[in-house]
Amino acid sequence: MTIESFPGSSGYIDAGVDKKITYFSNTYVLGLTVVAGIGGLLFGYDTGVISGALLYIRDEFEVVDQSSLLQETIVSMALVGAMIGAATGGWINDAYGRKRATLLADVVFALGSFVMAGAPNPYVLILGRFLVGLGVGVASVTAPMYIAEAAPSEIRGGLVSTNVLMITGGQFLSYLVNLAFTEHQLSRKQLQG
Repeated sequence: MTIESFPGSSGYIDAGVDKKITYFSNTYVLGLTVVAGIGGLLFGYDTGVISGALLYIRDEFEVVDQSSLLQETIVSMALVGAMIGAATGGWINDAYGRKRATLLADVVFALGSFVMAGAPNPYVLILGRFLVGLGVGVASVTAPMYIAEAAPSEIRGGLVSTNVLMITGGQFLSYLVNLAFTEHQLSRKQLQG
């Protein structure tokens, strides 16, 4: 009997043997899933953290505090970058492979983070948000594909859904960070007031 006799099988199950693959039986694949899912975590974190960071950005740059257009541009530019990154991510994956696409997404994301950290004005901050968005967009296409290709078919759906869990986990984490900074800001204002 050949593997082709078992449609949907990954080949890890021997013919005629009643053996079940579980989520934790292959630690290598589980590790790949978690590492690849970090792209989802960054996507969720980056989309959520700006809501709290914008309060400090408005304090840092007076022109942002006075312009709702600049505020909206700062928030939305990461999503514009993510749309472009996701639209080109399939081509990048086909041309360079999943590992190189992931590495490229990581480098672009890190570059965007450094640009944002050193932004002397809101326009450089917008550029940094765009770069972060590009990295996140490519990663959001690459991570589920990479996980699906590495996972045995018996548990593929559960492992690919880990990426979505990481996105919502990143959003939740960002809201906790925002809450901590908001509480810290309120405490400082009460002490000064």
